[in-house]
Amino acid sequence: MLSQLFGRRTPTSESPIPNLPLERVDIGRYMGVWHEIAHLPSIFQRKCKRDVTATYTLQADGRVRVHNQCRKADGEMASAVGEARTVDWRDGALKVRFAPKFLSFLPMVWGDYWILDIDRNYQWALVGGPDCRYLWILSRTPEMASATFENLKERARHRGYDVSKLILMAPIIDETLSDETSSDEPQS
Repeated sequence: MLSQLFGRRTPTSESPIPNLPLERVDIGRYMGVWHEIAHLPSIFQRKCKRDVTATYTLQADGRVRVHNQCRKADGEMASAVGEARTVDWRDGALKVRFAPKFLSFLPMVWGDYWILDIDRNYQWALVGGPDCRYLWILSRTPEMASATFENLKERARHRGYDVSKLILMAPIIDETLSDETSSDEPQS
């Protein structure tokens, strides 16, 4: 009941794929610029209209600098800088915070960032969390082939995400998949 009031979803026993982060992710290969193709509605992204990117940079202490940018309706760029840290139980389970560093001791400022699925060449990623409330489809390029996009939507739906509410943030192109983006097999 409360989950319905606050927009939270939980995977059901009918979800054919467990909603869990990947056990193994090469964090070094994950670093760099990712373009957001689509996301589920979230209050912290409501001002973003297009050109959404996330740049991840590995720091000397093992944490990751996160720099998110997007273009607002008025054409101005908005940005936020945060940090991510790994969680011990799986490589693909991270915690991210955008709150000021002096608040980092508070557990509630850290949000779940689960890498759910990733292309073996690290060209696309599916990112979410334990309650299926947040979802991002990311690509190394600022557009995505329609077949890849539909495949990723289906993978998310099978994990319990309501993909009917996805907000498209980048062009979906109708073309045959190229060799570098055709890897529909997740990284294992």
